[in-house]
Amino acid sequence: MTPEFARQLRETLSEIEAQGLMKRERPIASPQGGHVTVEGREMLNLCANNYLGLADHPQLVAAARASLERDGFGMASVRFICGTKPLHRALEHALARFLDKEDAILFAACFDANGGLFEPLLGPEDAVVSDALNHASIIDGIRLCKARRYRYANSDMDALETCLRQARADGARHVMIATDGVFSMDGYLARLPDIVALADRYDALVMVDDCHATGFMGPQGRGSPHHHGVAGQVDILTGTLGKALGGAIGGYVAGPQAVVDLLRQRARPYLFSNSLPPSVVAAGLEALKIIETGEALRARLFGNAAYWRAGLEGLGYELLPGEHPIVPVMLGDARLSQELAARLYEHGVYVAGFFFPVVPEGTARIRTQMNAALSRRDLDRALDAFDRAGRETGILG
Repeated sequence: MTPEFARQLRETLSEIEAQGLMKRERPIASPQGGHVTVEGREMLNLCANNYLGLADHPQLVAAARASLERDGFGMASVRFICGTKPLHRALEHALARFLDKEDAILFAACFDANGGLFEPLLGPEDAVVSDALNHASIIDGIRLCKARRYRYANSDMDALETCLRQARADGARHVMIATDGVFSMDGYLARLPDIVALADRYDALVMVDDCHATGFMGPQGRGSPHHHGVAGQVDILTGTLGKALGGAIGGYVAGPQAVVDLLRQRARPYLFSNSLPPSVVAAGLEALKIIETGEALRARLFGNAAYWRAGLEGLGYELLPGEHPIVPVMLGDARLSQELAARLYEHGVYVAGFFFPVVPEGTARIRTQMNAALSRRDLDRALDAFDRAGRETGILG
């Protein structure tokens, strides 16, 4: 590395530090859960995507352990060479059935699923219309394809219709609307009934990234399209095993058979990445079994979310409205978000400040997330910590 290049990197890092935007990592010494051990201390964990508390569930651990003994550690290959086991197809079939789609295809992560989705399906004659707050993986995936790109303001249906009308006026062959099912920084649900109605009017496809909904939103946790009653009108679903479905790694695309078949032939992250380890796949199958009969877990999750939201509002914190287990505490200033997170850490609550470039400048926050592993006693303890930390930082009067 040249001295000039090294100097440029150090200057960039110094600027990040000076702006209060430096992100730091703390190793967790225990299994992921509602309670974790960090730097030798037991902490309440309010910032994981572990919505149903399955990340350390004994049934998933047992399924993974049994697979390790039976199937080995890793596949050391991509799927089409020698990296496919019956487990992989079993999970793909199970996901497709669970989501009411014809088939599904596994990826190393949902970032890869979204990254590999658009380029094989859409060409320069086509158009993709994307919500402005879509996940970075959707944005990157769209950048990799040659379709014309249109962007509409978050959940603005008038703006979406304007984009659809323009795409048709520009002569697009096929048009795809791409949206998150849940916008993860805000906890807002996409307006899927309105989106599919517009898609029908303009003969467009609908793609939904449902990472923050699969497993706990809608009947049997089948996700946001089922929550809204429009599952049959959403063409393509992407999602993850890394959140409610066990919290490990792995993503998928579920949809029409022809879509999945073409992705197997041309999706670059699928063709050039190792297969998921069989132990992860086995645990994913076990997670689906738990989820399909997991009404008590889902009830506890949403009960916790309502209790938590009411408690924070009672303390005087500014929250974004919503019904999702993501409950953002709005602070505005990046340094203040980090200061509050640090004070909460001192009081035994593990959270993280979110700030630019993860969220727009001036909208820094602490994104708290509920999960079914937390008790009311845990939540009361956390509310007490937020009360004390808020007063110590001057956020609360």
